[in-house]
Amino acid sequence: MNIEIKHLCGCPEHLGTVARWIHEEWWSDKPGHTVETMASRLGEASDQNAVPLSLVALHAGNPVGTVNLVANDNEERPDLAPWLAALLVMPEHRGQGVGSDLVRALLKEAVRLRVRQLYLGTDIPEYYAKLGATMYDEVSDDYCIMVIKTGA
Repeated sequence: MNIEIKHLCGCPEHLGTVARWIHEEWWSDKPGHTVETMASRLGEASDQNAVPLSLVALHAGNPVGTVNLVANDNEERPDLAPWLAALLVMPEHRGQGVGSDLVRALLKEAVRLRVRQLYLGTDIPEYYAKLGATMYDEVSDDYCIMVIKTGA
């Protein structure tokens, strides 16, 4: 599959779609969080040379996945920064390397920004281990924090 990865701020026509995806996947059950709130947060990733940063994977010009670099993705761990957050690939495009491509693209951006390591929270550590992440903190039986050193 031919995938192109771009900064979301460079293709704002996809902002609403990506905001809806992220909201529906992780935030729809949290009071006070709306698609508009998520769109506003994603809109903060307006400078390709700073955190926050948002990437979108496109296939034939249509968004199929996203990943973000954010200052913090865990209010209980303000000491850890920055974070790889909201990696999401649409179900019909999973298993084709889109997620891995998004993570690798985000890591390249992190190196460019001189970010030495990224944290991430996950319930699928095996997936991220294949991409170079190592265990940082096993928070519970079904959630852990991992770290990826970028080499920057």
